[in-house]
Amino acid sequence: MKTVLLYLLGLLFLLLSISCGDGDKDDDPGKGEEEFVLQEFDPKAVSKSNPMKLYVHYMPWFETKESNQGSWGQHWTMGNKNPDNIDSNGKREIAAHYYPLIGPYASGDPHVIEYHLLLIKYAGIDGLLIDWYGVRDLWDYPANKRNTEALVKALDKVGLGFAIVYEDQTLREGLDANGKVSQAKADMQYLETNFFGKSNYIRVDGKPLLLVFGPQELKTPAEWTSVFSILKTKPTFLTLYAHSGASNNATDKNAAGEYIWVDATSMEKKYASKNSFDVFIGGAYPGFNAFYDEGGWGSDPLSPINHESGALFKRLLDMAKTENMDYLQLITWNDFGEGTMIEPTQEFGYTFLTGLQQFAGIPYNEANLKGIHTLYELRKKSGTDQLTKDKISQVFYYLVSLQTDKATQLINSLTNE
Repeated sequence: MKTVLLYLLGLLFLLLSISCGDGDKDDDPGKGEEEFVLQEFDPKAVSKSNPMKLYVHYMPWFETKESNQGSWGQHWTMGNKNPDNIDSNGKREIAAHYYPLIGPYASGDPHVIEYHLLLIKYAGIDGLLIDWYGVRDLWDYPANKRNTEALVKALDKVGLGFAIVYEDQTLREGLDANGKVSQAKADMQYLETNFFGKSNYIRVDGKPLLLVFGPQELKTPAEWTSVFSILKTKPTFLTLYAHSGASNNATDKNAAGEYIWVDATSMEKKYASKNSFDVFIGGAYPGFNAFYDEGGWGSDPLSPINHESGALFKRLLDMAKTENMDYLQLITWNDFGEGTMIEPTQEFGYTFLTGLQQFAGIPYNEANLKGIHTLYELRKKSGTDQLTKDKISQVFYYLVSLQTDKATQLINSLTNE
């Protein structure tokens, strides 16, 4: 009996060892691995105490060697700079007085687009006014068009609006008067087909908003009437300050108003004309310091305007509020060639964006902006591990849906891994 009992106890021990021991690892090699399910959230609008609509002028024209068939784009090089030259501080030689916090970039890079749009959202900006060069296959216009399409595709995920600023100067080369009108019609047809009908396209008075940087080439009301005749809905069309006469007369009224830009005319004089129009967009810029002369691109269009470490920008924001503006254009997000960028730079950091956060009256601060920069850095070094990539994408979805605490917690866990 004692022998049988010992045998049964030994058999029981063996069975327990098989069910609870190392054999489990062979049967279920995935056991113990971290499980993570990416959750996609719809964007939420940032709550603002200031009802003024804030739109930022955005340049989609930057290219790197990786995006531009081995050559840096002209907006980083101008006529004489080479970003392949790197100084002792790690800065590339670019055609600008100021240096992007993330370094020179390609406008079509999805990580750059994500970084920019999240910063724009968390600065209290409602949408982008995208500088657009039409559909001609000339110079770098196709790249500008491609980058704009990539930008527009991402806007809806972040929850931002957009409108187009048409550069009619692109009609200058190789076109006679009739050719300019025909090309402008083709450009308008593209906008109507691809952009005007989007739910996040900015509308004013029930019609799509369209700005022109000028006009510079189409200078008669009859020409603009002809251009817009192909559209199902005529846009709410705005020209530069003091340029609406090129599109309006007694019989042909095309422009509903004007918008402010940085130039030598005083802001007081510009705002004095606001009541002459159905629609008027104010302007605020951080400063001006063009690089054209130094970069071999001709004379600077305007003498430098001191950035005053953000004080000028604040005064112009306050002026727009005093003038009771419904719409304000921020000039610009990233025109480094003219030094009007509010995008974070090594020189100014987040100064202009934190000023906007206070002006817009939103519950976010510099820490949120820095978190977005960390997200960009994580994207750049994420490698091929799918779990890490999914976690980084989860940070994005937390941010667009304003779940900032969860975003911060996940960012911290990723940076500590």
